[in-house]
Amino acid sequence: MDETADNLVKRIVIVGGGSAGWMTAAALSSLLDPRAVQVTLIESEAIGTVGVGEATIPDIINFNAILGIKESDFLQATNGTFKLGIEFIDWGRIGEAYFHPFGPHGVDMQGIDFHQYWMRFKRANPGSSIEDFSLSAIASRNAKFTMPENDPRSVLSQMRYAYHFDATGYARFLRDYAEQRGVTRIEGKVVDVAVDGESGFISSVQMDSGARVEGDLFFDCSGFRALLMGDALGVGYEDWAHWLPCDTAQAVACEVTSDLLPYTKSTAKKAGWQWRIPTRHRTGNGHIYSSSMMDDDAAITSLLEDLDGPVIGTPRKIKFRTGRRDRFWEKNCIAIGLSGGFLEPLESTSLFLIQEGISKFISLFPTKAMPDAVRDEYNRQLTKKFEQVRDFIILHYKATERDDSPFWDYCRTMSIPESLTQKIELFREAGRVFRYEDELFSKPSWVAVLLGQNVIPRTVDPIVEGVDAQQIEHSLGSMQTAMNNAVMKMSSHAAFLNKYAPAMRS
Repeated sequence: MDETADNLVKRIVIVGGGSAGWMTAAALSSLLDPRAVQVTLIESEAIGTVGVGEATIPDIINFNAILGIKESDFLQATNGTFKLGIEFIDWGRIGEAYFHPFGPHGVDMQGIDFHQYWMRFKRANPGSSIEDFSLSAIASRNAKFTMPENDPRSVLSQMRYAYHFDATGYARFLRDYAEQRGVTRIEGKVVDVAVDGESGFISSVQMDSGARVEGDLFFDCSGFRALLMGDALGVGYEDWAHWLPCDTAQAVACEVTSDLLPYTKSTAKKAGWQWRIPTRHRTGNGHIYSSSMMDDDAAITSLLEDLDGPVIGTPRKIKFRTGRRDRFWEKNCIAIGLSGGFLEPLESTSLFLIQEGISKFISLFPTKAMPDAVRDEYNRQLTKKFEQVRDFIILHYKATERDDSPFWDYCRTMSIPESLTQKIELFREAGRVFRYEDELFSKPSWVAVLLGQNVIPRTVDPIVEGVDAQQIEHSLGSMQTAMNNAVMKMSSHAAFLNKYAPAMRS
């Protein structure tokens, strides 16, 4: 007998569909030979998914590219649009707005971050905004879009983008992809999970039909229910409500009545915030709030009052608890998506964290023995990712000057993780930002939110202070002119989309 072959994973079972389940199935089907490894996904049409529309970050492009998905096909199948960043309204102070762009601000010079030069420039030009030096921000202001260029000499090399799309359409698109590559889908609900008394591994799941599905490795993509990781294996959950007090969302779509904007909007409200995600066929909206500080009726009224088109359907309530599992990989089970943890979609990181869970698993693909060292490394990496994203989201709440409601009083004065305190204080003192351990959010992202919410450095880099003021004026003026000229030549976002990926007729 070949002991090596006997120790290989041959049966993988994914419990749950939606974005998490079908992204996992699609990724595995693109890598594994179905003759060697059988991948089965179990989902129930009766249960449904949370997905109401997705705003993403640029990493989703890499995921689709690895699968060999043609971008225009994806956009057509999901009613997708392009996204250049997020506009934050009323977060720092009521009446103020700022833009968190994909891509950099300006160009770093002499190895020193661009924002240091801009802060020196602003002293002589008090009306200047750092967004004036972001190609993504300028294009967004003008509802324009074009593809980035790879040539670093071109100003268009500074463009970065992601997507808005229908999450249900994406799951359906990936289901077709995965099934064509040998993934078996089983319709039905899981009603029981069999755990081996000796190893503690999951051996099979039982369906409501009575059928049993056996596996060597299981993915829990069952959403907040966490049927495998929570119920069967009893892995605990670390609650982050102290830092992220919102726990409820009301989501609803409305008709498209205005220009197709290439960015997401996030508007802070009395006890939370409201999102606006434009897709081709409708605009997704949602109001996320703290149920201890606002009741459902008030939240729904606030949501509906701020729609920019006629409502489609009725608001759907989604309860959630921010935090993460104590472990993402336990025994022979990996939690992907909501079963592993939840961070509100303020920075559009939901699909990214699914993607990270999948890619880190693939890089640590185990034998049937599931060695502790492999699981420990996976858990270390996913924990770090979740905590880094958590800190960035907390920043938006903490760095506010609002005092108009109990919610914002709480957020402004709450204690925060030491890791975030250090970042804020370093920036406030000297305008310094560093990126640690393959962190998701880069320097320009931190700079956009910190400056946007009025965390202003007390000093400018001493080296930049020594640079001739006219030289800085000339360099930044040239950058601004080049960016404005590039945006003038771009098509409108809607015109670009209509040519690149014409909407499919329903």
